[in-house]
Amino acid sequence: MNKTDFKKTPVNEIYGINSFGDAVMRERLPKSVYKELKLVQEGNKGLSPDIAEVVANAMKDWALERGATHYTHWFQPLTGLTAEKHDSFISPTSDGRVIMEFSGKELIQGEPDASSFPSGGLRATFEARGYTAWDTASPAFLKEDNSGGVTLCIPTAFISYTGEALDMKVPLLRSMDAINKQAMRILTLLEMDADRVTTSVGPEQEYFLIDKDFYDKRPDLMLTGRTVIGSKPSKGQEMDDHYFGAIKERASAFMSELNMELWKLGIAAKTQHNEVAPNQFEIAPIFDTTNVATDRNQLLMETLKKVAARHNLVALLHEKPFAGVNGSGKHNNWSMSTDKGVNLLEPGDDPTDNANFILFLVAIIKAVDKFAPLLRMSAANSGNDHRLGANEAPPAIISVFLGDQLTDILDTLANGEKYQSEGKESIELGVSTIPKLPKDLTDRNRTSPFAFTGNKFEFRMVPSSMSIANPNIIINAAVADVLSEFADEMEKSNNLNKSMKEIIARTYNEHKRVIYNGNNYSDVWIKEASKRGLANITNTVDALTEFPKDYSVDLFERHNILTRQEIESRHEIQLESYSQQINIEAEIMIELTKKQVLPAAGKFIRDLAETISGLKQGNSPFSSFENILSETALNSEILYKRIVLLQETLTKAQNIENSPLKQAKEYRENVFTKMENLREVSDTLETMIPCELWPIPTYLDLLFRL
Repeated sequence: MNKTDFKKTPVNEIYGINSFGDAVMRERLPKSVYKELKLVQEGNKGLSPDIAEVVANAMKDWALERGATHYTHWFQPLTGLTAEKHDSFISPTSDGRVIMEFSGKELIQGEPDASSFPSGGLRATFEARGYTAWDTASPAFLKEDNSGGVTLCIPTAFISYTGEALDMKVPLLRSMDAINKQAMRILTLLEMDADRVTTSVGPEQEYFLIDKDFYDKRPDLMLTGRTVIGSKPSKGQEMDDHYFGAIKERASAFMSELNMELWKLGIAAKTQHNEVAPNQFEIAPIFDTTNVATDRNQLLMETLKKVAARHNLVALLHEKPFAGVNGSGKHNNWSMSTDKGVNLLEPGDDPTDNANFILFLVAIIKAVDKFAPLLRMSAANSGNDHRLGANEAPPAIISVFLGDQLTDILDTLANGEKYQSEGKESIELGVSTIPKLPKDLTDRNRTSPFAFTGNKFEFRMVPSSMSIANPNIIINAAVADVLSEFADEMEKSNNLNKSMKEIIARTYNEHKRVIYNGNNYSDVWIKEASKRGLANITNTVDALTEFPKDYSVDLFERHNILTRQEIESRHEIQLESYSQQINIEAEIMIELTKKQVLPAAGKFIRDLAETISGLKQGNSPFSSFENILSETALNSEILYKRIVLLQETLTKAQNIENSPLKQAKEYRENVFTKMENLREVSDTLETMIPCELWPIPTYLDLLFRL
């Protein structure tokens, strides 16, 4: 196991040693090349072949010094995972030796097979050519494997031979350009000192840790990431004793090595703690620009799994690996700032005196209200269907939390009145040894899907296993669209202050229906949201149907983020992915219940019958055992019938062709329902069959033995 003693090796000495970041570039590149590359990264200049050649040579030398033998263009196809094709640095010479080479052309462009990745029909087997293109703004990094191998990874975008985006990075970068363009129009009118606006994200990542020995005996976990059967243990999370509790030594040892690996990559992992459910944890990094944060969240998920394996653990990223306890998500903390370091969502000491903040605030409120179905779509996958609306996640209704003070300010301004600030409040603790604490502008509402939390918005619906690219593409695009509307109106105005006041008041009054500061879990809110006309899209299939609608296509085409063809291809991929996931879950559920649960029930029934026979011969009471036998036999019969019914329903779904939407609906409405019915009786049998006969590790094993 790779273990670092932080007493002997200070963190600042290992931080970023595997990242070709800004400090390394400044050290290794000629000053003129470094300056020009910075202009390229900021979008102010194109990358010249000469500059690429110098950077490639410096990157190669750095990687070789760190032990690298291969390089790869590291990209994110529409599988939701990452992809690599490794090439060695060696180049044979005429005398039978090799030299180590890496050119600017190899840095800039790669050529992976595009037909073997999901493309939604954009690529066929005979149309295999695709290209990867270097994302200059995301640092290259080194990946170390357990055997000592080192590979230089170059973050890239992935496109087809004909130019269509085949990944999440291309539209993400386009969405960042769109919001920069529209925000700069506003800032120019406001005469703010800025050359560029960037969005940044701090994604909090939740996950479970379980012992690998138990994992290896659960085919459902191995194939789907979740337990398709499993009865709740006698104790779950109801005692609230795991959340923020003392971290167990085994988990702490894992976290220590995880931090080391992340810090070496230049990923600023900052916070770690126990989450609500047993064996559930969270890790949170410091903010990065959105494309870099997206790359690093993918790396974080990969590193979680790699480091867990070294500790004979498995990191589960599924949204709901265990029924009856909290699932996992990501909290996508989103903000926007200028290149001069000004956070445009910072209210300041007195938000009423910060008209610029209020303008951007109402723009986001309108964007969320106007494009709420797309935000819901961006957080949709089969795993999240088990989670949204439960105790640990917001409901499927998109709303915005502002807090009472900001809401009061906007209400007052919208009515044309002047808000009377009561000044900065503090919290009195009544203990002389503890100082007064300043009171934040807003409380924290953990039930809100889109909450303002001081100087950022926290989108809490994002699934734990999903790339954060898609949610941020939607947020960027939606906010850019509203800022474009504001800029159009303000540019025509002869009185900018008056125009801003009118825009703020009108926008807030038209879209305040989306603001809700109460308990989003309550039935009261669901009824209230319906009265307000807010959408309640309760499942993934319905959410995905929003993507190809005309209003969505118009949004993405208006800002040059995605074309109709690219949207339709992604929609098809999303539907197929949903169907495939449910299909795998149904297949393994049938296999587990038919080959393991049913035989275990049969053994128990046989043992009971033998026990009853012996009791009868000894003239001992046996009616209780007969009752248990009868109940077990009845549930076994029901189990078998439901296995057969699920198999029939699954076969019907599998045979639907040429309509991904129709097939996905069949899986959602019928296969999924039959799976829930089968699970119910299987879990009942688990509570009846003795532990020594139960064939797979239980929730007690998975959640409480670490």
